[in-house]
Amino acid sequence: MKRGDQRNLHEVAASQGGVLLTTQAVECGLRPSGAAGALRRAGWSRLYCGTWGQPGLRIDTRLRLLAVQLRHPEWVGSHGSAAALYGIPALPHGRTVRRGRVTRVVGDDVVEFTDPRRRGQTRVPGVVVHAIRLAARETTVVAGVRVTTALRTICDLLMALPAHEAVIAADFVLGQGLADREQIREALGPDRHPDGRLDGRPGRHLDGRCGRRRRNVRSAREALALADPASGSPAESMARLWMHGVGLHPESQAEVTTPNGRLLRLDFLFRTEGLGVEIEGHTWHGSRSAHQNDILRFNELSGCEGIRQLLRFSGDDVFRRPRLMIHTIQEALSRLRESAGSSIVVADVHPNIPSREGALPCPSSTGSRPLTTRR
Repeated sequence: MKRGDQRNLHEVAASQGGVLLTTQAVECGLRPSGAAGALRRAGWSRLYCGTWGQPGLRIDTRLRLLAVQLRHPEWVGSHGSAAALYGIPALPHGRTVRRGRVTRVVGDDVVEFTDPRRRGQTRVPGVVVHAIRLAARETTVVAGVRVTTALRTICDLLMALPAHEAVIAADFVLGQGLADREQIREALGPDRHPDGRLDGRPGRHLDGRCGRRRRNVRSAREALALADPASGSPAESMARLWMHGVGLHPESQAEVTTPNGRLLRLDFLFRTEGLGVEIEGHTWHGSRSAHQNDILRFNELSGCEGIRQLLRFSGDDVFRRPRLMIHTIQEALSRLRESAGSSIVVADVHPNIPSREGALPCPSSTGSRPLTTRR
């Protein structure tokens, strides 16, 4: 590849966010039969058929979205891919993609789009296209990529994700102020009656607001009702859901005062019993100073007035060993209440979290049976 050709290729790619089409490489002087090989030898990364990323660029969700939109400019990044650009967290094992009745867990290499034309016929490996209505006011540009607005994105997630993932996403959106609860509730629209009527008017179907038929509006509203903007991480959100599922309702981000007068926040506090619960997310406090500060904070929390016992759980405890976590909390509550001269009835340790499928399976490593939803 000639030096002049390389300069032209990089100029074109830079103007497109770091993405280049094979056809554009040919227009810059590469031979059609050898363009792919020449780009590969020059360090370009193949993203999809006919699309390449500039050498040295990290291949992430943003770059993949740009690559697809260069070929399909009418598509809008949505659902989990739009969520990634807004910083909305996914679970450690990956994110759930739902298209029609099919649900699967995918990695960051799969991107999602909405086709406002509602065709959804194009097949691109590693790309999921949702053929649903999308209004112009529901699109915006984030990091140079055309995606759904934060409000539209959370509505899509609430209706498409399993209940626990939907709540985790809603926790983040509410906590970061990307949308408020009333905005989301209004955008979702009203529930449809079981007999197909809407607001008492027969034969009318909800097909506006967030732009799709509202089979999942009720489930979305239930997940939104469980959201807590005070949550500090996906692990915290999931721990709260497990606890709520067995009838435990601690205060979230409870304020406590250390012996030296410093104000701290506990992830969860059972104030009556004096039990504090701290959840460590999957982002480990890796530096020596951060780890030392973490130890000091834990010790300070242990000495706070009203804290009789402090439990600490990791993200793995929450996602992989939830039964053990719940049992530990219940045993601690039982001991604290007994020492205070009262008795406790230990609740069932099988969490019960509503989901649109009617059952939410425990993490596979626990070997737990599916959880039947109480309506």
